[in-house]
Formats: sequence, structure tokens, C-alpha cells
Amino acid sequence: MNSKYQTIKYKGNKPSTVDDVVSIEEPLEMTVRYQKNKEWLSNSISITMRTPKNDEDLIIGLLFCEGIINKKSEIEKIEFLGDKVGKFKIQNKIQITLNNGENLDIKHLRRNFLTNSSCGVCGKTSMDSLEIICKTKINVNSPKVKSSLITKIPSLLMQNQSEFSKTGGIHASALFDVNGKALVIREDVGRHNALDKVIGHSFKNSIFDTKNQFIACSGRLSFELVQKSLMANIGLLMGVGAPTSLAIDLAKRSDMTLIGFVKSDSFNIYCGENRILKTN
Repeated sequence: MNSKYQTIKYKGNKPSTVDDVVSIEEPLEMTVRYQKNKEWLSNSISITMRTPKNDEDLIIGLLFCEGIINKKSEIEKIEFLGDKVGKFKIQNKIQITLNNGENLDIKHLRRNFLTNSSCGVCGKTSMDSLEIICKTKINVNSPKVKSSLITKIPSLLMQNQSEFSKTGGIHASALFDVNGKALVIREDVGRHNALDKVIGHSFKNSIFDTKNQFIACSGRLSFELVQKSLMANIGLLMGVGAPTSLAIDLAKRSDMTLIGFVKSDSFNIYCGENRILKTN
């Protein structure tokens, strides 16, 4: 979603008034409803700044990546709550009802922080709470991706970034197959939200075939993006930006392939070179 804002643009030291297309950023309060000891409970788990679109994918992806849900059958329903508010008349509350309440760990579920649009882990109380134990290990030998395809990814991403082409102010994540087909792509002001939306949609619609798929991101590669990809059992993550030290360390510990600075003629492999097929 986007909106036009009037701005003064300087070009050649000459000002002019123009309409600039800007990405919309709105808060989303996410609530989980569940039954425990025959009592229905509802807990607000997070407030995130997001681009208002694909909110169902966002909450599903977040809960999946946090280890709260593992099967589609655990989701009873998803609904928007409250009035349409603000300048853009958007519902900014979403509630997911789960049927696995007896097994929910409330202390883990309550993420009492405000997630901003640039950092998904801001406000978490300790590093110990960041690394979630994956229940399944990624396949150490797949996917196999041709080096010639990797250099095409920035262009393939850009071709599918409709919002970025209009605003220049939004991140993208995509699930690709090893032939370079974009299976799912989502854009959001938050890079972690974009990936949650990709994972949530893929989980909900049973799209994952992780031995033949990888994830590509438009920005830098953070610890949290590596963690989310691992929770989805994805063995290869690449991005057009730089990885952080924690991202590299986690990828190495998990036998993941991590590729950064992907350009039309070059890329850097930080770990997991065995998944890359060298081509001329």
C-alpha cells in the first residue's frame, strides 16, 4: 500500500513541488486466543509496524517461526478486530484462534516489546531468547543452486517488487525454486515482516518443498532472517545486502548456505559452498 505526499524536490539547485509516492506504515497488534484448562484466554503477543497487506500471512508466519504452531490444523480461525481507524481507515488488530492451547508456553508467547519496522528483535530481554531450537534439521546437501542463477536473483526480485518500483522504500523477501521461479514474494516496510509473510503464506498453502527451494531478500541479512529461514527448513538464504556477524555464525552452526552482496556479476558465499553448482 502507498499514498501520495506533496514534497519539495530540488534538482539542479532548483525547487519544485511534486507528489511523492510513499509506502504506508501502520501498527498491527497481534493477539492469540486459545483454551487452557477449559477457559478461553486471549493474549496480545506483539505490536509491529508493517505495510498493511497480507496480515494473515504475517501472523501465521510469525507464530510458525516462533515455534508456536507447527501444523495448519492448529489454526481455528483468523479475524480482524476493531474499527477501521487512522488516515487510511485500516483495521490494525488481528486475532488468531488456536486449538493447541494446552501445549502453549505463555511465558514464551508473550513478547512484551514493540517491534519496529527495521528490527524484529528489538526489545527482547536477552540473547538466550533469540535462538529458537529448530525441531527438524535442514538437509545438508540441498538445495543445489547454479551460480549463474544467483547473479540473476536481484533482477528477478526487482521484477516482482511492484511497491518498491513506486516508492523505493520497502523490503522484499521471496521463495524461489531452483529453476529461478518466484513462488511467493512479499513486500513490507520491515524486512522481517516480509519474510514472515512469505513463510506464513507458504505454510498455509503447503507450498514448501525445501529440498528444491531457497529464500532471497532485498536487504541485509540479519540473525533473525537466518533464524526464520531455518525454522522453515530452508537450507539456502541469499540477499543483495551484507550479512551480520550473528547471521553468519548461526548459519555456520546450522549448516546453512548464506550468500550476501548478490549482484549481476558477483556474490559472496559466507558458508555452505557445497550447495552451489559452478557454471560458466
